[in-house]
Amino acid sequence: MIRRLVLMALVVGLVWLPNLRVRAQIGNQDLMRSLVQSYDLLEAGKLAEAKQIYEEILEKHPNNPLALNNLGAIYVREQDYQRALNCLERALPQAKGYRMLVNRVCDVGGVCLAFRPAAVEYGNHDLEPLIAANIDMVKDKFAASQKTE
Repeated sequence: MIRRLVLMALVVGLVWLPNLRVRAQIGNQDLMRSLVQSYDLLEAGKLAEAKQIYEEILEKHPNNPLALNNLGAIYVREQDYQRALNCLERALPQAKGYRMLVNRVCDVGGVCLAFRPAAVEYGNHDLEPLIAANIDMVKDKFAASQKTE
């Protein structure tokens, strides 16, 4: 009897698990598509459209460090350094171990870097040191902007 229950649970698990993987892949494909589209808009200077997509991503994936980083880059371009820092500091703990394959890097006013992924959640770049460098650059720019006011 116990063997039958274990066997049935195993069969149900094997049937259910591939469906879960397919749903996860579809979710990751949608996320990837949105991250690429929003980066391309950012790079083209269409900040409002890019910001809207990043905000939509963050509604579904509130701690996605790449979306937070690139949204921070938009705030840098808008010279809203406090909001940029808020995004980057929120992204930093999430970025540890978040690996990605970077396709392109966008320099936003010499202050903050935005990243266009070729793949997310795996790859050859760890996002944590990149976001940490962005935080340092934005802090410096923010401090300099405070002195000139």
